[in-house]
Amino acid sequence: MFGTRKGKKIALLAVVLFAMLAGGGFVAQKHCAAQGGNDYESIELFTDVLAIVKKSYVEEVDTKKLIYGAINGMLASLDPHSSFMPPDMYKEMKIDTKGSFGGLGIEITIKDGILTVISPIEDTPAFRAGIKAGDQILKIDDRFTKDMTIMDAVKRMRGAKGTKVILTIVREGFDKPKDFTLVRDIIQVKSVRFSSLDNGYGYIRIAQFQEKTDDDLVKALATLKEENGGSLKGLVLDLRNDPGGLLDQAVKVADHFVEQGLIVYTEGREKDSRMQFNAHKGGTEPAYPMVVLINGGSASASEIVAGALQDHKRAVVMGTQSFGKGSVQTIIPLSDDSGLRLTTARYYTPNGRSIQAKGITPDIIVERAEIQPTEKKDGHIREKDLENHFESGEKVEGEDKKTEKGKVPAAKSDDQLKGDYQVLRALDLLKGWEILKTMNRAN
Repeated sequence: MFGTRKGKKIALLAVVLFAMLAGGGFVAQKHCAAQGGNDYESIELFTDVLAIVKKSYVEEVDTKKLIYGAINGMLASLDPHSSFMPPDMYKEMKIDTKGSFGGLGIEITIKDGILTVISPIEDTPAFRAGIKAGDQILKIDDRFTKDMTIMDAVKRMRGAKGTKVILTIVREGFDKPKDFTLVRDIIQVKSVRFSSLDNGYGYIRIAQFQEKTDDDLVKALATLKEENGGSLKGLVLDLRNDPGGLLDQAVKVADHFVEQGLIVYTEGREKDSRMQFNAHKGGTEPAYPMVVLINGGSASASEIVAGALQDHKRAVVMGTQSFGKGSVQTIIPLSDDSGLRLTTARYYTPNGRSIQAKGITPDIIVERAEIQPTEKKDGHIREKDLENHFESGEKVEGEDKKTEKGKVPAAKSDDQLKGDYQVLRALDLLKGWEILKTMNRAN
């Protein structure tokens, strides 16, 4: 039987080689030449199997479907982040980086063989339903996720606006898996949000690093300065639950706060994957105090920014350990409008730290906590609590700006910041910084 298929096998071998060269150019050619017979023997094995399936499978099969499946399997054997994107998925991926797409608003990975949530994207169906970083997705609708690729999982979670999908979640603290019913929506990711926390103190949140993140950051900084008399006393940069995004945008964001020196560098096998990114003196922000907030949902590009500012001692990093995704994926377009997402390098902080599987360790550990406001903090009765007490006669500065107990003391703050314990701790640190500076100047 094998002898009669020799001509077909040679033809199929030529087709497969052409597909490889179309995707990889001279790199694929060079690799084949270096490996010699081993690569050709492996490709011959593949074409043998392909020919047998085409000839003998119980039903007629689509060759492209077989090739796509083989590529998926090949990439899945490498790492959780390398994947193949058919034309429709590749098109959606390009839309994702522009900040608008249909689905649930959830960033996922495969951790220890289990489909795991990196982070829900802020103000999306997943975020509103209570999906959290670290959640394990046992099932999507009625389909178990064991051995499911990331691309297959993404495809199952994407869908038309208004349609429902059920995620079965395993979470620490749950007695048993719990079903979450989510309604798909058009996800409009607002990359940058900002607010004035208090007089002179700004807050900027980056939800995801997209094409316009740097532009939006510049506008946010300008507005905050305008709201606070032309300058800032301090800034909270919130990277919690930021799953990452575009490397170049992470570099540009860090560049605003680092005057000179290395921001991040990458190491890989190919020359093109070994790169260094340095800060530029022009356009650097004044050296006001900064706190960067991170947590287990901070990954990839957000870890680059946090690591750079930490190594340069430009900011205090506060929160909890970050996710630990220290690899770089290169998107390679292929000849049939499909795409290849391939891990090509590891990235390192300026001090040479690899983030991969480790993450960024905060300078100050602050766990997430809920603030429960009380009428009296220590139980003591004070003069002002007595009936018919008289006032001092002096107007207390800012007394007309009443704030709710346990809330961020700022009329301009977003609702989401009110009662956020980690943000309050960051603001306290910035204020303490300013007090110490004032005391030192007085001495």
